[in-house]
Amino acid sequence: MSSSYVPFLLLILCGHARGRFISDTQSASQDLISDGVHHHLSHIPRSYLTLNPFSVDAESTCDQTYGFLPCTTTVLGNLFLILVYGYLMYLAATYLSNGSEMLLEILGPGIIGGLFLPILGALPDAMLILVSGLSGSTETAQSQVSVGMGLLAGSTVMLLTVIWGSCILVGKCDIENSIAIDNKDTKGLSLTGSGVSTDIWTSYAARIMAISVIPFLIVQLPQLLNSTSGRHLAVLISLIVSVVLLVSYCLYQVFQPWIQRRKIAYAKHKHVISGLLQHLTNQGRLLTEDGEPDGEIIKKLFKTIDQDSDGYLSFSELRALIVGIRFDEIELDKNDAVQKVMKDFDTSHDSKISVDEFFVGVSKWLNEAKRAGNANSDPGHRKMKFLSDFHSRTKEEHALLGAGDQSDEVVEGAENIKWTSLKAGLMLLGGTLIAAAFADPLVDAVDNFSDATSIPTFFISFIALPLATNSSESVSAIIFASRKKIRTASLTFSELYGAVTMNNILCLSVFLALVYIRGLSWDFSAEVLVILIVCVVMGILGSLRTNYPLWTCSIAFLLYPFSLALVYVLDYVLGWS
Repeated sequence: MSSSYVPFLLLILCGHARGRFISDTQSASQDLISDGVHHHLSHIPRSYLTLNPFSVDAESTCDQTYGFLPCTTTVLGNLFLILVYGYLMYLAATYLSNGSEMLLEILGPGIIGGLFLPILGALPDAMLILVSGLSGSTETAQSQVSVGMGLLAGSTVMLLTVIWGSCILVGKCDIENSIAIDNKDTKGLSLTGSGVSTDIWTSYAARIMAISVIPFLIVQLPQLLNSTSGRHLAVLISLIVSVVLLVSYCLYQVFQPWIQRRKIAYAKHKHVISGLLQHLTNQGRLLTEDGEPDGEIIKKLFKTIDQDSDGYLSFSELRALIVGIRFDEIELDKNDAVQKVMKDFDTSHDSKISVDEFFVGVSKWLNEAKRAGNANSDPGHRKMKFLSDFHSRTKEEHALLGAGDQSDEVVEGAENIKWTSLKAGLMLLGGTLIAAAFADPLVDAVDNFSDATSIPTFFISFIALPLATNSSESVSAIIFASRKKIRTASLTFSELYGAVTMNNILCLSVFLALVYIRGLSWDFSAEVLVILIVCVVMGILGSLRTNYPLWTCSIAFLLYPFSLALVYVLDYVLGWS
C-alpha cells in the first residue's frame, strides 16, 4: 500500500473519536482531549462535540426587536445590523427632506416652510432619542439613553464642525473688499484672500442657535451648584423652557418671510433715496456753507423735474426721473419706488408734490443721510462726502439682506400639482414610517455592539448615528455650497444653524421628557459641556461676521476631535459621570 493512503486510513479509523475536558471543573480550561468522556458535567452521552462560536460568551443572549427582527451578540453581526438599520434611517431622512422640499415648492414658506420643515428635518433624530429611553425597564432605559445623548451631541458637533468646514472649503471664492465674489475662485487655498460671504439673515440664524443652548445651562445648574435635591426640578424647568423656545422658533420661522420682505423693501427704499440724492447732487450742491439745505438750489432742481411747469410733480414725472437714474444695476420695481417717494413727500395726500413738499422731503432725506453717513468727517459739507458714505452703506445693507437676488432654483410650473402633492405626501409618510419602525432596532444594535466590543455606547452613537440621520442634509448642504454664490452660501449655513437649533430645542425636549417621565438620572455633564462649547464658539463666529476667510474652517475642523477627546477625559479619566 502506498504511504500516501495512510492518512486517509487513519481518518477512517478515527471517525468515531470522542473528546473530553482536561480538567474536572467547568470553570477551568476548555481544552479538549480525544476520548469524549466527561463524567462530572454531563450524564447524557453525546455522539459529537459542540464548540462555542468564536469570541462569543456561551451565556450571551439577545432579544429580537418586535419579536421577529434579527439580533446577534457578535461584533461583526451587530456592525452589519448597524449598517443596515443606519441605511434605512438614511432613507427615511432622504424621503422626509425631499418630500418637504416638494411641498415647499407648491405651498411656499410660512406654515409649511417655517413649521413643518424644521420638525420633519429633526424627526429621525427625535425618533432615535425617543426609543432609546422608552424600551425596557428603568435600568435598561438608563443604559440605552446614552445612545440618545450621543446622537444629540454627535449630530450637533458634526454639523457645526465637519460639515460647516467642508462648506467653506467647497464654496470658497475670491474675497475682495471684504466680500466673496460670486463664481470667482482664482486664489486657491489662500487663508485670507479666499472664503465665503453670507447675508445678514445667516447671522441672525447663528444668534438664534446660540440662544437655543439655554435649556442645557438650566438642566446643568444642580451639577454646577453641587446639589442633588433639585435635579428633577431642573429637568422639568429645562423641558418647559425648551418647549417655549421651540414654539417661539417655529413662529419666527413662520413670520420670517414677511419680516424679511419688509426689511428688504426698506433697504430698497433707502437705495432709492441714496440714488436720488446722488443724482440731485450732480445737478447742484444741495447744502449751504453751514450745512443746511439750500432752498434756492433745491427749488431749481424741482423746476427741472417739473416737465409741464404746473408747479407740481406728478406720478409720471417722478417715474421718468427714477427711470433715468441707474441704481448700480440693482433691479427695482419702478412703480413701487415712485409710490414710496410720493408717500414720503406728499404730505397733503393729493397724489402730487408741491415745491414746498419737495423741499421738506429732500431736507428730510439729507438729514437721514447725515445721520447714517459720516457727516463729521466733512466739516463745511463742501464735498458732500457723507452722501457717498450713505450710498456705500445702503449698498452694503442691500447686499447683506440678499435683496438683489431672488432664487437660484427654477421652480417647475405647477402643471400637475395634485400628483406632486400626492408624491410629497407619500414620501413624508414613508419616511416617517421607516424612521418609526427602525429607530428601535438601531438603538438595540448599537447597545449590543457596545456590549460586544466594550466601547461606550456614547462614542458609537456620537460618531456613527449622525452619519445615518444627517447624511442627506449634509451632502445636500455641501453640494449647494459648491455653487459658489453668496445666496447659496447663505442658505446653506442658515440650514445648518437651523438644524442645530432644532436639535437643541426639539430633540432636547424629547430627551428631557423621557428623563422626567421615566425618572431617569441626568448624568451628562461632559456631553452638555461639549455641546455648549461648540454651539457658543460657532454661534459667536457666525453672528459677528458675514465674511468667512478660509482659515475659519480650521476652527471648525479642530473642534470635532477636541469634542471627542474632551468627553473621554472628563468621563473616563476625571470620572465626571
